[in-house]
Amino acid sequence: MAAVSNRSALFLVPSLLIPSGRDLRSAAKFALAGAVLAGLFGILHDQITYTISPEYFTRMKFDQFRAADFGLPPRGRVALIGFLGTWWVGLIGAWFLARVAVRKWQRPGKLVMKALLGIIGIAVAFGIAGYFAGPAFLSNRAGWPDALAGMGVTDAQAFHRVAAIHLGSYVGAFLGWVAMLIGFLWRSFMTFEPRLMMSLHDAVALRPWNQG
Repeated sequence: MAAVSNRSALFLVPSLLIPSGRDLRSAAKFALAGAVLAGLFGILHDQITYTISPEYFTRMKFDQFRAADFGLPPRGRVALIGFLGTWWVGLIGAWFLARVAVRKWQRPGKLVMKALLGIIGIAVAFGIAGYFAGPAFLSNRAGWPDALAGMGVTDAQAFHRVAAIHLGSYVGAFLGWVAMLIGFLWRSFMTFEPRLMMSLHDAVALRPWNQG
C-alpha cells in the first residue's frame, strides 16, 4: 500500500516513476501550449492598453522592464513586456490542469484548451470591469495622485483605467484558473473513464504482494 500512496503523492509533480513518461510528456506539451497562448494574449492585451494609456508604459512599465530594453520601438517593447508578463502564468496554469487531464481522460487536449480559453475569457471580463471601475477605484487612493505626479503622468484617468485593466486581468485569470482546476478535480472524481481505469490497474500492480 505504501507504493500506491507514494504514487498518489506524485500526482502534481514531474516524476520518473510515471510509466514510460507518457503522462509527463503530454503534460509538458500542454504546458508549453499554455505558455504560448498566454504570451500571445499578453502581447495583444498590452497593445490595447498601450493605445489607451501610453504613459502607463512610458512612465512606469518601460522602467520596470528596463532589463528587457533591446532598442525596440515602443510597440515592440510593449509586445515584449506583454509576453514576459504572461507566458509563465500560462505555463504553470496549464501544467496543473494537464496533470489532472492526462491521467484521467483519453482526449485531454480538448478539455485543457477549452479551460485555457475559458480562463482568458474570465480575465478579459475582469479587465473590462477594471476599465470602467479604475478611475473611481484608484483616483482617491492615498498617495496615488502624488505618485502619478512624480512620474510625470499627464492623463491620470487613462493611467487609472489601464492600471485597473491589468489588475483585473490578473485577478480574473487567477480566479478562472482556480475554478477550472476545481472543475477538473471534481469531474475526475465523479467520472470513470478508460484512462482512470488504466491508472487504477497500474496502482494495483504496484501492491507489495504483486512484486514477486
